[in-house]
Amino acid sequence: MASYRRSDIMNMVRILSTLPFAVGSVCVILVLGSLLGIGLEESRTNVPIVPCTDDSVGCLVGMTSDDMSVPTAFMLLDIRLTVEWDEPDRSWIGVIESPPPEGCDPDSNGLTSCTSDDFVFVEGGPSSEDGTFEFTLKPGDYRFVTAGKDGSTLDEQIVTIETEAHLSSFVEIVLGGIGIILLAGAGEMAFPIKSLWKKFRDS
Repeated sequence: MASYRRSDIMNMVRILSTLPFAVGSVCVILVLGSLLGIGLEESRTNVPIVPCTDDSVGCLVGMTSDDMSVPTAFMLLDIRLTVEWDEPDRSWIGVIESPPPEGCDPDSNGLTSCTSDDFVFVEGGPSSEDGTFEFTLKPGDYRFVTAGKDGSTLDEQIVTIETEAHLSSFVEIVLGGIGIILLAGAGEMAFPIKSLWKKFRDS
């Protein structure tokens, strides 16, 4: 009778072990998926550029009218935007923090009365000579800005944005640790090492 009861208990424990095993497996899968990254469909936009043919005045900057707001919860994620434009020899694109400098707010057409010297760039800007930059999203408000280079008659160009998302390194470590602990605990519940060793020794 005692042996029968012990067998019932072991079966019950093995059934219960499926819960930590399932949760641990989900944690490990999430970490593996994060390491590979999730790539979203790239977006292509035709962006107007302010021609810059008068070097004495400077090249006026165009700016997005609305903020790109990144919520605090994005601290748990690692989201990277790769921005690429077609005419790096004749124009540049950059990211600034919002609000923009005083007197540099865009009008209804997105045009400011400021030049690149009036801005502090988070990423990109006139120094992006290869026509691309990578922007890692951090909590805050941002604006995209663009302008032609000296002597450029360019009035528009195509901008491509690729997005790749990962969990932050901290979240990956925590989830990975939890997953390993739960899987190890589930294995111990289903197949106790001491019992297996005793059976092996007694056999």
